Amino acid sequence: MNKEKDKHLGLRIDSETHDKLKELAEYEGRSINGEVLYLVRQAIRKYEAENK
Repeated sequence: MNKEKDKHLGLRIDSETHDKLKELAEYEGRSINGEVLYLVRQAIRKYEAENK
């Protein structure tokens, strides 16, 4: 991953989703940001595997 200049992404989510994401992140031992990055990367890997 190119660390030259990380990008910022604002994300608006409802309270219920935020609470569930926080619980999932804590269970996985990650921050909420770390969990979101993990899930996005998983989705990208899946997409690339299915569309190459």
